[in-house]
Formats: sequence, C-alpha cells, structure tokens
Amino acid sequence: MTVYIDVVLMENLFMNYIILFATAIINKVEIKLIRILLASIIGSLYAVANYTSILENKLGLILKIFLSIAMVYLAFKPRNFKQCIKQLLIFYLTSFTFGGVAFALLYFIKPGELLMKNGVYIGTYPLKIALMGGIVGFVIVTIAFKIIKGKISKKDIFCQITIQIEEQSKTLIAMLDTGNQLKEPLTGAPVVIVEKEELKELIPEQIIANSKEIIEGNIEEITQIEKFKNRFRVLPFNSIGKTNGLLLGIKADKVTVKYDTQEITLNNIILGIYDENLSKNNNYHALIGLDMLEERGCPNEYFRNVKV
Repeated sequence: MTVYIDVVLMENLFMNYIILFATAIINKVEIKLIRILLASIIGSLYAVANYTSILENKLGLILKIFLSIAMVYLAFKPRNFKQCIKQLLIFYLTSFTFGGVAFALLYFIKPGELLMKNGVYIGTYPLKIALMGGIVGFVIVTIAFKIIKGKISKKDIFCQITIQIEEQSKTLIAMLDTGNQLKEPLTGAPVVIVEKEELKELIPEQIIANSKEIIEGNIEEITQIEKFKNRFRVLPFNSIGKTNGLLLGIKADKVTVKYDTQEITLNNIILGIYDENLSKNNNYHALIGLDMLEERGCPNEYFRNVKV
C-alpha cells in the first residue's frame, strides 16, 4: 500500500485544526485563526515525523505531552499556568472524543485498506470521511458541554455584589457570565456590566442619561462632570446584533462579591453602563465575568462545576 506524505500531513492538519477550534469554543477564548493554523501545522509535522520513523519511539510519550502544551499555548496564549492546564485538559478531552468518533466511522465504513504505523492511521478512505468525523465530533463535544453546564444549579450562577464609588455604595444581584470577557482596552482592567438604573445612587443622573454624549466628547453642558471625568473609560464591544459598539465606563473604587458567607473584594474594576435591562424577569441587574473571580480563588460551587 502506497502512502503519500502529503496525505498524512493534510489529514492531520485538518483534524488538529478542528480539534483546536472546538477547544476554543468550549473554553470561550478569543479565536485567532492564524494561531490555530500554526499550532495545527506543528501537530501535523510531528505526525509526519512520527510516521516516517524520524523520531525515536521511546521518546514518543514525552514529545506528545510537550507538543500538546506547545500547541495549546500557541493557539490560545493562556494568561497563566492555571488557565493553560484547563485549556490543555479540554484539548485532550476533545481529542479523545474525536478519536472515538473516527474509530466508530472506521468500524461502519470498513475501508478496504487501513495501515497503522507508529500510532498513525492511514487508509484509502476519502478525505470527506475525515471531514464527517470532524463535524460529528465537534457537534458531540459542544452539545455535551452545553448539557453539563445546563445542569448547574441556577443558585450557583448568581451572586450579590456591592459597588462602591467614594462614600456611596449600591448592592445588587449579578449573574456570573462565562461570555463576559470585556476589558478596558488601555489597562486591561476587567469590566462589570451594570444596568444604568442601578447606578443612579452612585453617579449623577445627568451623566448616566448623557453617556453617548460623553463618549463623543460633548460634555460642555453636563454638570458635575469634573468630579467624575477621571473615572470615565470608553469600552469597545461586540455582541449579537451589535458590532463595534461603545459603552461608557466608570471606574469603581471597589466591588465586593458575596456568596453564602464568603466575600471577595475586587479592585481596579470598570463599570460598563448598560442602557437596557439585562434580565427579562429582573432576576439580576449586572454581569460579572467568570474569569475575574476565578483568578482570585473564588470557591463558589459554580466554578467547581465549570472547571474541567
């Protein structure tokens, strides 16, 4: 049976790419296609080297571990060791799922010729079978994680936060949001999204009502602005139905998060002023990013369930 190196390279490139793409979706990290492509190429080159026996078999396991770490780091650039381990575990879990799907397809399709050499499977089955396996694996993994997250108790995704600006404070209910990764672009400070109605006790109503004008720099007729202008931040964001949007941000002195009997204080937090209601049923009035609490060792049950 004749096997072409370019076939080995392309099949592994495709599978590595879709596995890394699925890992990014599950981890809710920013997807940069060029970084994922470069990481996929590294994995494919390893597969070719392994297939052609350039690498020694006794070094295979060690090289695979280091290769996985390199691929995850290149594709996602984790901020710290903890996040790297989380992304690496999701990468492995996704890879095992895709591998299981591939074996199932091989069982049902039963290609006429199938060769295994140094842990690399090569057969006469067409590339569309590999494409089908990737799509099926992607669907299985994403649906499975949605089901797992859907079983998390609702009481664990809400918390009580207290916002303090100078001598004034406001307590409200916030939802822990895995999708809220908004940061202030210049300093990288995390952002808590808050409904504007909830901030009227902390910020003059005239400022809240004229947030668009402040963003555009039209502040001549706005009173009491001198007291707050050093706290203003402009926050670019993208969301469903809204691209290249801007929010007015206000720097808080501190935000205290309370759950059960535990409390955690967050400093250097920006409040993103949101014009509409965040919840249809008024169950919560703010969105707080999961990452900013997770990095500070928050022991909330929600985090223990989400982590893999």
